[in-house]
Amino acid sequence: MRYDLRVQPPILTDPKGATADKRPRSRDDIAPEYRWDLTHIFPDWAAWEQAYQRFEQGIAQYAALQGTLGQGGARLLEALRLDDELGQLAFRLWYFAALCYDQDQRDNTVNARRQQVEILFARQQQESAWFKPELLQIPLETVRGWMAADGDLAVYRFALEDLYRQQEHVLDQQGERLLSLSARLSGSPHDSYSALSTADAKFPTLTLADGSEVVLTYGQYRAILATNRNQADRAAAFRGLHELYATSLNTYAALYNAVLQRDWFHAQARGYRTTLDAALHGDNIPPSVVENLIETTKAGTEPLRRYHRLRRRVLGLPSYHVYDNLVPLLDVDRRYPYPDVQTLLVDSVAPLGPRYQERMREALEGRWIDVYENPGKRSGAYSAPVYGVHPYMLLNYNDTLDAVFTLAHEMGHSMHTLLSHAHQPFVYASYTIFVAEVPSTLSEELFLEHMLSRTSDERERIVLLQHAIDGIVGTFYTQVLFADYELQAHRLVEAGQPITADVLGEIYWNLLQAYYGDALDYDDLARVTWARIPHFFSTPYYVYQYATCFASTAQLVRQITRGDAATRAGAVERYLTLLKAGGSDYPMTLLQRAGVDLSRPEPVRAVVDQLDRLVTQLEEALAKAGR
Repeated sequence: MRYDLRVQPPILTDPKGATADKRPRSRDDIAPEYRWDLTHIFPDWAAWEQAYQRFEQGIAQYAALQGTLGQGGARLLEALRLDDELGQLAFRLWYFAALCYDQDQRDNTVNARRQQVEILFARQQQESAWFKPELLQIPLETVRGWMAADGDLAVYRFALEDLYRQQEHVLDQQGERLLSLSARLSGSPHDSYSALSTADAKFPTLTLADGSEVVLTYGQYRAILATNRNQADRAAAFRGLHELYATSLNTYAALYNAVLQRDWFHAQARGYRTTLDAALHGDNIPPSVVENLIETTKAGTEPLRRYHRLRRRVLGLPSYHVYDNLVPLLDVDRRYPYPDVQTLLVDSVAPLGPRYQERMREALEGRWIDVYENPGKRSGAYSAPVYGVHPYMLLNYNDTLDAVFTLAHEMGHSMHTLLSHAHQPFVYASYTIFVAEVPSTLSEELFLEHMLSRTSDERERIVLLQHAIDGIVGTFYTQVLFADYELQAHRLVEAGQPITADVLGEIYWNLLQAYYGDALDYDDLARVTWARIPHFFSTPYYVYQYATCFASTAQLVRQITRGDAATRAGAVERYLTLLKAGGSDYPMTLLQRAGVDLSRPEPVRAVVDQLDRLVTQLEEALAKAGR
């Protein structure tokens, strides 16, 4: 069938704190309990090599099954079970090599083994491409009859019926071949965008007010906006970066038009009514979910504007611009040592029950986590779902508040993986991105509530509240604005309208004003912002899922933490059932069983209410602190 080796998208820690940790940086000097133990996957590379050889043999075995599916349910089951066996091997082969590489990316020997696995996976995909078209030649009712007669085959009912559900958009052999040939061109707009915006970009050198000079890469730009208290420096950084994009704006527009035309071509070729339909069909999500998300969020922008008006007052700025929305309201140099945070994190999930806490403690103490930075280690953070073993987490922990919430976020992913793998057969163990960010953001939310309940320091309370609010702004409102932009741009192409830099800039300009209203003073260069959003050029119709997950979390947290004991217990049970379900049903169905219906406005309104409540709490905390 299929298996998913996606590592969760990295959650980057605060760049200003990247070297704040004073512990020895040599990996050998880091205590073993803070380094992951990969022998849980394979005891050594010799065992990995044996598994690699078994995978090679399995590819040949699977290819030999071609032409046998029509012989009956037993032959279909044989193919499915072999595919599961190869899938489980693939997880262990890939992650043993990938995690070894990420702990020191200077190791070329390990990198070669990682690439070796990638080459083998490409071969496996080629040798198994026969399965889907051959299966779909068999009538669905025939397959249903086989499943009714064989309980082992019936385990695969949802996966098999989902393939048939999508059959109407599968072309004949010649059509599929033509589309496969066009696949080589599909990535060209993104490749060209990457070259233009990164490899070939001539980043300007910016002289700051203190006389220091910085090369204005995007990372440095973000660091200036998040740490520099001189508004003139932030304004200069904004102008410098956006003027860089403005000099090639027509080229960026041509590349984005190529993305839009590509998406519309594939949608029409497969018989979809719109590009949105094509993007959502795989997870069986109705387009109304995205449309409702955008409409309800636009109607709930007042708390967003209220927050930025508050920021303008507290920061004492005569004018307030997009480059002023990241700088902290207060500077609080508080450290959060990792051993202390482990206890706090376990305590924070008490609403989910003692068994959940016990499993989290096992993850924290079982050497599943690579905690600290060392030379050559990959940056950022992720949770790796190693099927048949347990999840592993990569961190670059540096005792900052951002690092604390990154740990809570990745632990949410890991607990989801742990419960899904424990309760689902391999075919349903992976879960879609539409659900994946729910437990990670819920974990952060519970941790925030716990930290707020225990602090008596108003300055720490302010920092915690700002962190939570900025999370809603960045993960929800900004992503909805991006989704709104993508939808409007794609609809222009579907309507046969021209796509130019002016057209794209006008869409973004109007959206900024629709979401932020009078809370911002607008700079004309903000029209260029769309050109520096990589998601637009790489993964269209993707970012809305961050917002839907955030909306789901807001409603779930409300259900888990409010009401009488019986009501809360029922909400917790439904939530844990969601995590245990993995990919055993469509994500909308799984969320509805948990108590969230994203086709309705209530989950989105829960985020709006949450932001409104947090801004009120921030106002109160600032007043107590004399601000």
